[in-house]
Formats: sequence, C-alpha cells, structure tokens
Amino acid sequence: MIFGAFERLLAGRYLRARRQEGFVSVIAGFSLLGIALGVATLIIVMSVMTGFRTEFVTKILGLNAHITVSTYGPVRDYAALAARLRQVPRVTEVVPLVEGQALLTQNGFATGLQVRGLKPSDFLAKTALTRHLYGGKPEDFADDRVAIGIRMAERLHLAVGDTITLISPKLSSTPFGGMLRKANFQVGLVFSAGIYDVDSGLVFMPMEAAQNFFQTGDGVTELDVNIADPEVGIRDADRSIAQIAGSQFRVYDWQQSNATYLNALDTEAATMFIILTLIILVAAFNIISSLIMLVKDKGADIAILRTMGATRGMIMRVFFLTGAAIGAVGAVTGVILGVLFVTNIERLRHLVQAITGTDVFDAALYVFPEIPAKLNWGQVGTIVTIALVLSFLASIVPAWRASRVDPVEALRYE
Repeated sequence: MIFGAFERLLAGRYLRARRQEGFVSVIAGFSLLGIALGVATLIIVMSVMTGFRTEFVTKILGLNAHITVSTYGPVRDYAALAARLRQVPRVTEVVPLVEGQALLTQNGFATGLQVRGLKPSDFLAKTALTRHLYGGKPEDFADDRVAIGIRMAERLHLAVGDTITLISPKLSSTPFGGMLRKANFQVGLVFSAGIYDVDSGLVFMPMEAAQNFFQTGDGVTELDVNIADPEVGIRDADRSIAQIAGSQFRVYDWQQSNATYLNALDTEAATMFIILTLIILVAAFNIISSLIMLVKDKGADIAILRTMGATRGMIMRVFFLTGAAIGAVGAVTGVILGVLFVTNIERLRHLVQAITGTDVFDAALYVFPEIPAKLNWGQVGTIVTIALVLSFLASIVPAWRASRVDPVEALRYE
C-alpha cells in the first residue's frame, strides 16, 4: 500500500485534536464543511439545470415537430411533398398542419392564442396530450370540437361542452367589405402538456375546421417532420429535407426554433458550474491553512519522529493523508447531502411554501409545474473528482513543508 499502518494511525490521531489543539480542529472542520457544502450545492444546481434541459427537450419533442417545412401561403399539393419527405432516411413521420393566430373571446374576456389544426389520427398519436386529459375522450376530437389546455380552462372557467368564439386575423370578403372572420367551437377535450405556455395559450382543432377557419382551402401551412434521434442527426436531416423540398420552402428544426432558450440553459449551466466550483476551491485553501497550522503545532512531534528514524517521505505522507482525508470525507458528505436534497426537492419546496406562504416556483414564470431535477451520475463523478483533486493538491504544500522541518531547529526551544 502507498500509506503504511503507522502513517494512517498518525494521520487519524492528528485529525482528532486534543482540547489545547481545538483551534486547528475547528479550521479543519470548516474545511470539511466547505468541501461538503460546495459539492452538495454543485450537485443540486447541476441536477436542476440538467432537469430543466431534459424536461424542456422532452416536452418540446413530444409536442412540436423535429423539423418544420413551410412556405409563404398554403402548401397545396402537400400529399405529394409528404410522400417524398417520407423517403428521406431516418424520417419516421410527416404530419400536415394548419397553424395560425386567433383571438378568443369568452364572457367579455379576450386573449390571443395559437391554433393548430391537424387530422384526428395525428392528434391521437400525440401521447404527450392524450395521456393527460382532464376532460373528454380522444375520440371527441372531431368536427367543430377543439382541445384546450388546463390552464386556459381554469383561467376562463371552461369545461367540456362549453362554446368558445375565435376571431381570425384574416379578413373575409363580404358585400360590405373586409371583415374579421368569427367562428364558434365547442370544447371537446381539456389536456395538460406540462408546459405553462402550451396549457394556457394553445388550441388544437380538427384539420377541416382549421382549413375553413383560416381559409387555406385544401392546403396546409406547414409539414411537420419527425426523425429518429432528433438530438444527434438533426443537421444531416435538415440538409436532405431541404434538397427534396426545394428553395421555395423554408426548413428549420427544433434546435433553431428554441436556440435562445437552449443556449441560455447551456450558458447558465456552464457559468454556475464554474462559479460554484470556486466554493470547493475556497474550502481547499482552508485545508492548506489548517495543515500549515497543524505542522507548526506539531513541529516538536515531527522532530522527535525524525530522530526516531521516520523518513521525510513518511512525514510527508502523514500530513498529505490528513488533508486528503478532510477532502474525501467532505466530498462523500456533500454527495449524500446533494442526492438527498435532489430526490426530495419537491417535498422541500412544498415545506418552504407552507412555512413562508409564498409560491417559490411559479409555473407561469418557470414554465414547468414542478421543479425538474435529474441526477446525472457522470456529473456527480466529475464533481467528486474535482473536489478530491483540489483537496489533494491543497495537501501537497503543507505536507512538503512538514517533511522539510529540521529536527535540530524544532527541538532547540522545546
């Protein structure tokens, strides 16, 4: 073994300081606590950031297209184009869609929202919606019956069977000139997508009803293309689809549509990792100070050990093991605290809300109804490695100084 029984015994003895050495022990305790809190905080923050990104990508890919093909005005011969796109390698499905903006009026209240019209079979395939229904059945998505989000239903006091009025921004030609198109629809389903903006501002309606409402005739506004492995091979699929669709069509993918949000998450995660790593670095400097004070306090002991035959290497390993033990115990403690916090983060949130009486995680602000936290054991391993490396590096200089103590000088004034 690298460390002998004598070295392990002496390092353990120095970690259990006597009463007159209490100040050194306190500094070592704060060093251990600093390492533990730094590791725990880094695990918690990185788990929440990973959870945010994972949940966001999962929700986006479950509701939106991986790649969108659109053009100016309705796509008339979309069936032929869809057939060609299905021949692209790794394309799993092509969904025609009518999308537009509308104004909803209900009981004197008006709000803008997004409308998506698609075939009932394509709507049934969106399990992110059909698995979380608060009213109605998937089969009710037909004719003039629409699907609305749970947040919209709660805000406007709507239920299955109620009638809503939508106003299209496109003008209809009448003998009296252009007029806004207005139509009534029945609420057939109430869904929960788990994203605040979707649950509060998105309405799904059958394809034919959307074509009539937005006056696209037999055409659609876009084709939504889904592929296998949308996070890996999206760029290759973009190029293949753009070549088949032609220059008159615009091709963009989910990463381009959500680039601002994804870049913000990645940048924030990297920034927080660097900032919170400084906590561990500060704790590592505390290890240096505690070991230097311990070396000064144990100068006579070191001198006696040297005169009894202890080598400089043995002395260096004793003090290195002392500092390394502080870092290792702190890192393990931090992992335990961080994992416990992450696995119980929702319970802790409800406890804080019950004590303070405030909503500490507003779904309207943070998009998701719950705090998304996902442990990534690869990240945990990286964090622990950083903590151990910094602790080991911090222990080298004091240990080296201990090995250089001159026995004659150390014992001269004893």
